[in-house]
Amino acid sequence: MRTITVETPDGDVHDIDCETGRVLRDVLLEHDLSPHARLAVTNCGGRGLCATCGVRIDDPPDAAHWHDRLADRFGYPRLSCQITVEDGMHVLIPEKRVWGRRER
Repeated sequence: MRTITVETPDGDVHDIDCETGRVLRDVLLEHDLSPHARLAVTNCGGRGLCATCGVRIDDPPDAAHWHDRLADRFGYPRLSCQITVEDGMHVLIPEKRVWGRRER
């Protein structure tokens, strides 16, 4: 078992115990801590294609997915659907913005 500390955009902190080898996105969703933008129905289901499940991780694991390699290189959030929980970690779910909204 590993402990994941999750900080939400509104500042709440949650400690989650999970089995080693689990996908971070799945663990977050099981605990009602969605890593997705507000339009969660438009995500790719964990295939690493939509980039809506980005999170920031202190001391992240090595990137295996092409998107995560670029994210590491340029300092962007990592895809939680492409991260396997091997050790304890501190995860920050950043504020997500929906592009294309019109201001009233």
